[in-house]
Amino acid sequence: ANQYGSGAAAAWVNGADCGSVVVGVIDEGYMYSHADLAANAFKNPGDNTVDGVDNDGNGLVDDVYGWDFANGDGTLFDGTMDDHGSHVAGTIGGVGNNGVGVAGVCHQVKLMGAKFLGAQGGNTANAILAVDYFTNLKLSQGLNIVATNNSWGGGGYSQGLYDAIERAGNANILFIAAAGNSGTNTDASPHYPSSYSNANIISVAALQSNGSRIYSYGATSVDICAPGYGIVSTVPVAVGKGRKAEVGSGYASYNGTSMATPHVTGAAALYKAHNPGATAAQIKAAIMGSSTATASCNGRVVSNGRLNASGF
Repeated sequence: ANQYGSGAAAAWVNGADCGSVVVGVIDEGYMYSHADLAANAFKNPGDNTVDGVDNDGNGLVDDVYGWDFANGDGTLFDGTMDDHGSHVAGTIGGVGNNGVGVAGVCHQVKLMGAKFLGAQGGNTANAILAVDYFTNLKLSQGLNIVATNNSWGGGGYSQGLYDAIERAGNANILFIAAAGNSGTNTDASPHYPSSYSNANIISVAALQSNGSRIYSYGATSVDICAPGYGIVSTVPVAVGKGRKAEVGSGYASYNGTSMATPHVTGAAALYKAHNPGATAAQIKAAIMGSSTATASCNGRVVSNGRLNASGF
């Protein structure tokens, strides 16, 4: 309803079911059992049961909901520490019209995870593996993976990561990335991976609800603004205390370009659901071309404006 919001509510008039589309969350793990995410948690059709067998032959045993590259196992979700990945997932695909919590940009999009961030952060080698994981899934199983959400950044230029993003682009997968929270001009001080030059990248800056731009920007290295402040979404919470504590479904408000990025990822999935034949390049063009001119983004991002999914 906010005038500086994503415009998704207007698009939902044309249908909010993205159930034909798969999105990869490259981040921490995400809580696929969350009450507002479970219905949209996608199982790898080639390895959809925990049976100790690598049924799809991709070298990963029981990657049912995705894979944990940080710990080298199929236990994608490791508890309340995986709050960031869970928050991102809810903005993309929190179940809509269920009377619970929040609604993602795509009410029924299918979510898969590739965890490479853990308690000690992450490394580029595992990030490359995570990107290639979704590319290989799409190529080997024909999954309709439209995009990966990448609400992370840091480190210098990596030819290996650039090449992995390029392989994703060749497979028609968008790489939607957070522009960073340092408040710097990334034209002058590149922020990776959002500052790579791959054509399939959409780099996202953040807006407050009053339309003011916050955090990092770049007239040529950042593509578009999207809501990123005071974003309420899904998180795991501790229920009980001590040894009897369990993990339950909760919600929290977070800020940052990490929160802006999944709005754009959800919009990409929504566009693909309504336009099944669209290529990655066409989806990016639609997102950029439909942006709404916004004073705080003018001259600070390529589109000079903010996400507007209302026509999707």
